[in-house]
Amino acid sequence: MPAASACVYASQSSFSMSVAVDKHNRVDSLTAGGSVKIFLPNTVTMWPWPRRVNQYFSEVEVEAVAWFASFNAFGAGAQHAFDRIQCDLLGCLAYPNASKVHVRIACDWMRIAFFIDEYSDVVGPNDVRKQKSITMDALHNPDKPRPEGEWIGGEIVRQFWSRTIHDAGAQSQKRFIAAFEKFLESLVNEAIDRSEYRIRDIPSYIEMRRDTVGLRSFFALLELGLDIPDEVISHPTIVVMANACLDMVALDNQARGGVSHNMITIVMNELDTDKKFLEAMSAIPKWGDPIDSQVTEYCDGLGNWVRANYEWKFESERYFGTKGLEIRSKRWMTLMPKDCLKDPKELGPVLVNDSLLV
Repeated sequence: MPAASACVYASQSSFSMSVAVDKHNRVDSLTAGGSVKIFLPNTVTMWPWPRRVNQYFSEVEVEAVAWFASFNAFGAGAQHAFDRIQCDLLGCLAYPNASKVHVRIACDWMRIAFFIDEYSDVVGPNDVRKQKSITMDALHNPDKPRPEGEWIGGEIVRQFWSRTIHDAGAQSQKRFIAAFEKFLESLVNEAIDRSEYRIRDIPSYIEMRRDTVGLRSFFALLELGLDIPDEVISHPTIVVMANACLDMVALDNQARGGVSHNMITIVMNELDTDKKFLEAMSAIPKWGDPIDSQVTEYCDGLGNWVRANYEWKFESERYFGTKGLEIRSKRWMTLMPKDCLKDPKELGPVLVNDSLLV
């Protein structure tokens, strides 16, 4: 999911950007005074979805922050850094038209997805499998008390899902559970890759990133209050749009795997994701009302996710610390020296001056 590295948030050779449009802009770098700077193109210049934020942002943020903090999932320092990621801002940008109940669900899930990603990053494949087993059991049994001494993720997911099922239809629940399991399994595979020092080729890496980014479960939350049949969601045109959106957002995380900024340019041109998305949207079939209006709402949500992710990157402190708006304006960022990186086994985000490390 949305866990990545960039100049002031995370890992070495940090570079993050939404791969959407304007792919002929530069992705350049230069070295000055011993530091490396990278030019970030404006990749959403022509993207037709404007920035919008949910009207309940301020209220939901207070509630969601307090709820998650009650679990003491991180130490005090890591929790403070975690809050600066501003999960609720992304949730309210990604679901600008949602009701207060629905956007609270989205914000809670945003926080949980980041939390799970943090925990899976610092352990081996066997422990990630245990985390998957615990959280899936909690999802399937939201009324069952969790065992004493169990990993806290089980109780967090149980509480989340016990509230969510009252506001999610059968189709949305089914797709959310399937997407969540796929996300967890991809984290297991990612842990295996780390333990075996495996480097994937570009096609298999992109395919895996579509799952490890965790976005499919957020697509299911676009269906809260809707009832879209399986044959519609699985229609080739809708699948093309969903995959294009996944690729646009997932490539934000390229730097976490140590992929150079030049590789981003290659992938942008190769996938042509923005064009695929917009062409598919203009070719959506008609099924008749009320399905057509629900499909329009769902696909609008997919397109908006690209804009939401791009804006959040600069407005939050996750990628660029307190310098996000300045970097968005000037388009240049300075890479963090490798000697500033945290121990890979250290749990949770870490603050370094005005920066965040994950």
